[in-house]
Amino acid sequence: MKTVDSVVAVYDTHEQAEHAIKLLQEAGTDMKTLSIAAKDTHTDEHVVGYYNTGDRMKYWGKIGAYWGGFWGLLFGSAMFAIPGLGPLLVAGPLVAWIVAGLEGAVVIGGVSALGAGLISIGIPKDSVVEYETAIKSDKFVLIVHGSFDEVKQAEEVIESSRHKAYTVHGETVLA
Repeated sequence: MKTVDSVVAVYDTHEQAEHAIKLLQEAGTDMKTLSIAAKDTHTDEHVVGYYNTGDRMKYWGKIGAYWGGFWGLLFGSAMFAIPGLGPLLVAGPLVAWIVAGLEGAVVIGGVSALGAGLISIGIPKDSVVEYETAIKSDKFVLIVHGSFDEVKQAEEVIESSRHKAYTVHGETVLA
């Protein structure tokens, strides 16, 4: 058996989330284990474009530089229009978890497609509701998902960042 874990942190501002991502990168965290989700409150304000080149996201809007800093560091990106949450920008493996939830017609009562994606990696439903509420409140939700050791290292970095809150989630799986 091995344990697959996640640490989920909530940040009040873009700058705080970006700083945490940079700290994680400097600490040697595999950037492919990071995901971030944030409400895109600016998509209806003078959007010029959105596209994904290879594994890197490019986004322009009224304040395109706002997103440019850390979104370029993460792998895989998408924009979802999720009922109850609105426009949502997501980067990292969480994109695939949401899409898998949608493709598999995963319906978990009371949560969005974002919630279904989080539940699929072992995050409890009550925590998912908390993270969805944070996103609705224009917070940034950062997830590091990986082995026990990877998550433990990420937790130490996140603990030293200016987070609003963070939680470690674990799930034991058969090897």
